[in-house]
Formats: sequence, C-alpha cells, structure tokens
Amino acid sequence: MGYWDSIGKSDEWYTPKYIFEALNCRFDQDVASPENCPTFVPADEFITRDSLQKDWNGFVWMNPPFGGRNGITPWLEKFFGHGNGIALTPDRTSAPWFQEAWEAADAVLFTRKIKFLRPDGTTGNSPSNGTSLMAAGPSGRAALHRAAHSGLGILATPAKMHRREDAGRGSRQGQTSIGSVAISKVKPLHSPEFRDRSASHAPDTPEHGKLTGA
Repeated sequence: MGYWDSIGKSDEWYTPKYIFEALNCRFDQDVASPENCPTFVPADEFITRDSLQKDWNGFVWMNPPFGGRNGITPWLEKFFGHGNGIALTPDRTSAPWFQEAWEAADAVLFTRKIKFLRPDGTTGNSPSNGTSLMAAGPSGRAALHRAAHSGLGILATPAKMHRREDAGRGSRQGQTSIGSVAISKVKPLHSPEFRDRSASHAPDTPEHGKLTGA
C-alpha cells in the first residue's frame, strides 16, 4: 500500500491480519499486491503489476499505492467502475477525490487508526490520518457490516443509498441520518445482545466473496 504520511519514502505498507479477520470474507483478487512478498490478504489471485491496465475479476481487495498528490484517483475510478469489492483509503474527507468516492460507495467504514506493516514484517508508527474501507456492491457492504459489528470502526452509508432504499418510509431502524450520511448504531462486540444474536445466526454470506474458511 501507499502510506500517505510517507510520500517519497515508500509505497510498500501492508494491511495487518486483524482487518481481514474482522471483514470475515475471501476475495477473488487482490488487485494491488506487492511482488515477491507474502501478505495477509485472503485472495485467490494476486495482481502485482500493471493492474490499472488489466481486467479485474470478481470480488476484489484494493489497497493501492498512494504516492503523490491524488495518486489514488485512477485506482478509485477503476474500482468503482468494476463495482464489486472493498478499497482501503485514507479518510481525507475534505479531499475532492474522497468526496467523489463517497458518492460512489455503497458503504464506508471509518476504522480506528491502523498501524500498517513494513515489508520486513515490523509494525509502523500510528499514522496522522485515519483509514476508511469503501464498499462497492453487496458483498463488500456485507463484509463492512460484519467488521463494524466486530468493533473495527464506524459504519456509514451515503445518503443516496439511504434515500433509495427507504424512499417514503423515513429512516431505517437502527440508523440516524446526519446531513449526507446514515450512520449505523453498532453495538459493541461484548454486548450480551450481540453475543446472543451471534450464537444463533451465521454472518451474512457475500454473493461473490466467500466466508473465510468456507
């Protein structure tokens, strides 16, 4: 990945394992994978070079190189054009590229600050910016819901989705609309209610991605 606090130093920063454990899904492709370096991404295929010039298939994971101003923009354009996956980005909500991506996303999870991994396996410092996970399509949206319930972050749905799904019916139960966002009220993982629900119901299975271990 491109670590946005280290422009000019390195684009090689990798997502820690606990992120994928919280998402609890499997990807068809990692479309921005490092070359000759193992990662924790649970994917069947890995694209290591010229990804923007190649076709993407199925449910994808995208943690792209960010190097340079607006370097993430062509990656997000291709990601939302593909329409099926999860993208990791810095949560620079004031940036034009973020606001455009927000309008295109089906759901966004604002995570706690993530300490990414260096190629040698050591953990980096806490970044100055937070991180967001953006979903395109139902499989990604289901994975972000699971991650939110595990306590990974705050789940938000762009208002365009909220209005389309609930036109004429008011706010969805369990959500609060604030301006251009519908924010899910997620109970903590240790909540007795959540434990009881987890014991009796399996997680939502993505339409394209498969649950880890399935």
